[in-house]
Amino acid sequence: MLLLAVDTATPAVTAALHDGSSVVAESSRVDARRHGELLLPAVDRVLAEAGAKLDAVTGLVVGVGPGPYTGLRVGLVTATTFGSALGVPVYGVCTLDGLAYVSGLDEPFVVATDARRKEVYWARYDSSGKRVGEPAVDRPADIAEQVAGLPTVGAGALLYPDTFPDARGPEHVSAGALAALAAEKLAAGENEFFQNQGGLPPKPLYLRRPDAQVPKNYKVVTPK
Repeated sequence: MLLLAVDTATPAVTAALHDGSSVVAESSRVDARRHGELLLPAVDRVLAEAGAKLDAVTGLVVGVGPGPYTGLRVGLVTATTFGSALGVPVYGVCTLDGLAYVSGLDEPFVVATDARRKEVYWARYDSSGKRVGEPAVDRPADIAEQVAGLPTVGAGALLYPDTFPDARGPEHVSAGALAALAAEKLAAGENEFFQNQGGLPPKPLYLRRPDAQVPKNYKVVTPK
């Protein structure tokens, strides 16, 4: 097994290789505006560090969000393109689940990432790290009662200390965490964990409309 994992759902542009036992190479850089520019060089770096060729990859793992539209689609398109070219499966994993996986917490907790617009993408987890319910996007003040008293992992928590006073790291997900989580689930035969059963492209979790919108009324220009 050699899994190539990527995630662009947060400001971190991250890629990693996992051999089924451990992460053998990883690259992460935080830059919310350069996902498209930085992801492929990150993939090249991890392949070079591991001494592997792209055609040795047996599966792709990609963070499906939730995340902002523009950044999130970079990782999804890259992973599905590689998967199609190589003829290997593409496994979608919730980005919040990746953060939960490396939280190190053994009590109920929350994961919250920055959704911009003064909102957070968030989800609750039980003491075993299993997600409780579906990811959501909300203003922190609107969910204060639901998350009260719970430690919170992720950059979203650090941005809103009034709602998340017990903020913990890591701030952003790593592709290594996603790959390790996917490898663990694959080894256990838990294929239902993935959103793309049957090898279909993973489905992005946008949770809201993109910032960019098609103009409703076009200006008509007539020749003089």
